[in-house]
Amino acid sequence: MNCQYELKELGWNDAWQELFQPYLKSGFHPGRVAAEYRDRFKVWTEFGEVWAVVSGKMRYAALERSDFPAVGDWVVLEGRAESIKDHEDQDVIIQSILPRKSKFSRKAAGKASAEQIVATNIDTVFLVNALNFDFNVRRIERYLTLAWESGANPVIVLSKTDLCDDVQEKVRQVQNAAPGVDILPISCATGDGVSAIAPYTRQGQTIALLGSSGAGKSTLVNYLLGQNVQLTYEVREKDSRGRHTTTSRELFLLPQGGVLIDTPGMREIQLFGSGEGLSEAFEDIAAYAGNCRFSDCQHESEPGCAVQKAIAEGMLSEERYESFKKLQREARYISRKTNLHEQLEEKKKWKKITQQIKEHYQTKR
Repeated sequence: MNCQYELKELGWNDAWQELFQPYLKSGFHPGRVAAEYRDRFKVWTEFGEVWAVVSGKMRYAALERSDFPAVGDWVVLEGRAESIKDHEDQDVIIQSILPRKSKFSRKAAGKASAEQIVATNIDTVFLVNALNFDFNVRRIERYLTLAWESGANPVIVLSKTDLCDDVQEKVRQVQNAAPGVDILPISCATGDGVSAIAPYTRQGQTIALLGSSGAGKSTLVNYLLGQNVQLTYEVREKDSRGRHTTTSRELFLLPQGGVLIDTPGMREIQLFGSGEGLSEAFEDIAAYAGNCRFSDCQHESEPGCAVQKAIAEGMLSEERYESFKKLQREARYISRKTNLHEQLEEKKKWKKITQQIKEHYQTKR
């Protein structure tokens, strides 16, 4: 049998215990999803690492992919302790998912407005961005919008300081794009600045690494774990882009305490959610807009527009405002698509219920 885990080191606390209370008398046990492989899940429990599948009831009731477990979820496992300990002959059954306290999602690839959950129950999202040729402030704003939407606390990690000649200038640019957000310039090659990550990795905390390919996430994972568990490759010299060295989302226990979720590099990241993260990521623009003469100001050419005044006076960059408008249009489009999708899913759900009622009465005749 593999090593056992203390639930507290996986992030379990009194709040989770309270949510699990209804399942105690039924002989269920909690576990945390460490990795996902098609229809099977690697789950960490107090009895060790187990493989699990969702129950037929959960699969039947699920309307979309987000109704299934994701990496970081706390799940309810069916079976007594003995059956979970001796699970090698068959998979353990996942009966339910405990309510998520945070959820980092993006729009899945393709035209459909489906949600793709990247990771759940995160305390801190590390948005990793390399300081070499692939540095992009507008991309940071996009990641930041999704991070605020998730309910987790964002921290911007600027990696590869050893490959950058103007670190302070780029830090200043990020500060202007992310007011009030912690920014950590680091180099895993030299160890410069990495000690600033320590306060976020204490026991009971979960951090997730997000960023583009070649940003240095896998290198940071290896540095924090003190061993090479993730493959790393050199980035392309012409554009500093990397390959997808991390191919799936996975949980790691940090030796200094806390849980780390590594994720594959993202070539494309589209917004998903209510759009609330936009006002958090662009809090400065929201503050200027609150001072406009008219409450329905479109911030174009209206008299008394505080946003246009801030741009004219150099308090707000034109590029940042254009980035905001682009993300705002995208958020509105996704919101409309999501609402339509929800209406269709609700119609599908009631159609299924009606069919079940008909079948029930047919069998009684």
